[in-house]
Amino acid sequence: MLRNVLSAFRNFFRGKSRSGEIAPDEIFLDAANLPSLDEQQFEGRFEKPISNKAMFGLVVSFLVVFLVFISRASFLQVIKGSAYRERSENNHLRNIPVFAERGQIVDRNGVTLASGGADRKYIKISGLSHLLGYVGLPSELDLAAENSYSEEPIGKAGIEKIFNKELRGVPGLKVAEVDVKGVLQSENVFRPPVDSKNVTLSVDSLIQNKLFETIKSLAKERGFTGGAGVIMDVYTGEVLAMASYPEYDSNVMTLGDDNDLINQYIRDPGKPFLNRAISGLYTPGSIVKPIMAIAALTEKVITPEKKILSTGSISIVNPYDKTQKTVFNDWKAHGWVDMRQAIAVSSNIYFYEVGGGYENQKGIGIAKIEQYANMFGLGEKTGIEIEGEGVGLVPSPAWKLENFKGEPWRIGDTYHTSIGQYGFQVTALQMARAIGGIATGRLVQPTILKRDLPIPISVRDIVADESSLKVVREGMRMAVNTGSAGGLNIAQVAVAAKTGTAELGISKANVNSWVEGFFPYDHPRYSFSVVMESGKRANTIGGVYVMRQLLDWMSLYSSSYLTSGLR
Repeated sequence: MLRNVLSAFRNFFRGKSRSGEIAPDEIFLDAANLPSLDEQQFEGRFEKPISNKAMFGLVVSFLVVFLVFISRASFLQVIKGSAYRERSENNHLRNIPVFAERGQIVDRNGVTLASGGADRKYIKISGLSHLLGYVGLPSELDLAAENSYSEEPIGKAGIEKIFNKELRGVPGLKVAEVDVKGVLQSENVFRPPVDSKNVTLSVDSLIQNKLFETIKSLAKERGFTGGAGVIMDVYTGEVLAMASYPEYDSNVMTLGDDNDLINQYIRDPGKPFLNRAISGLYTPGSIVKPIMAIAALTEKVITPEKKILSTGSISIVNPYDKTQKTVFNDWKAHGWVDMRQAIAVSSNIYFYEVGGGYENQKGIGIAKIEQYANMFGLGEKTGIEIEGEGVGLVPSPAWKLENFKGEPWRIGDTYHTSIGQYGFQVTALQMARAIGGIATGRLVQPTILKRDLPIPISVRDIVADESSLKVVREGMRMAVNTGSAGGLNIAQVAVAAKTGTAELGISKANVNSWVEGFFPYDHPRYSFSVVMESGKRANTIGGVYVMRQLLDWMSLYSSSYLTSGLR
């Protein structure tokens, strides 16, 4: 082959040379003396040599490619060699995370409450900050715990923190080449991020805002130090509203540039970072009386029809000094009252006697008080998704021994516990859940997330006869029609409720003002509890006022919640 190529190359430049002789077959070869060959069987085919021009072109092409390669190699190694060597030494590859867009937080109706990533923004209505929380750059502890990046904002409180994993997505990765000065030279996405998820809350942001604003307005007007309110679906456990006053601003905390305001939040004696609805522990007062009534009926220490006389007080002989008596007062003389009436007018004397016993009236005793309080979820966390939930306290002899230097339990302690005083502590959410249990006979786990199906996360049956529950519901309805919760007697919806005024401190100059209940009365759907924190004892405007304002507003703007049926 090489010999043929060289020969063709020589012939091209020197011309074709031939001998002077002519072969006979060149003279006489024609169609007549061709051999008989079958060309269809490839007989008689003759190979034709490659032309000299084609061979020349091929050689030239090889030479050109070779020269280009040599030239480029020389350029890179000789002329640019030092520059690329310096770049190789000074440049390096860097793995850079690629963050997914942070998911949105929306309310049950699809209203966007929080959106954006590093520029996270929150809806400009009050009352949602304790629920939503805020985001910020991670601390050293966060980096270890969250497996996150120093430049990636993470949830610091509320929903932002609890559902940070879902809202964050999974960061991707790109490989970037930077020079010694950190200037980007090139980059390439190595692993794309996994999309984040939105979080849909069970709350209605408009009802949440109205509840908050009403609590805030009353607190400022009447001198309460704060307040909280909860509305909960008694079947699914979905929280329709959960307000806590005072609060901080999620936008301020996320931006983090207003140090004066943030320091003001920190120093504020009103504790704006405290979510009072789930973390605030309050003396409940008379709102525990419906639970005491169910205990008394179930334990058969009294019938619904039996009446007890309230003259304004009862007296117990002091066991250490027979000449002395200990007096236990009612808030007024109610006369003869049966169980329904005792709930409606909130008679202390009635519940002293069925709780601790008096003369011929047997009491359920402190052990049963604790048992039934626990049955309705008091003294335990509800299991809602938000962090910082308070446990609360149901007083007991063991608790007193531990906290009062070994003092024994006395009958007076049982009396005070039976009307929600002494060491009793509950949260607003616990009481909304407990009242839901009275309304339906089932204790459900609250949730701040909207449920795809109208079923609760978990359910616990109340061990009580339906007839006993019915009596208590009727007493709570009577409280609205003719008793202490008359402010909730409105035409738009039938409400059952119980009020409470819990005395605070030794002087008892301040009180917590409570109201709890459910609606609609005939077909319960929502339970509620409102507490106005530490107001003046002389003030008569409190929890009932807040709930009345909210129900009036709902009857105009959200009336569908006031009727029964799934929503």
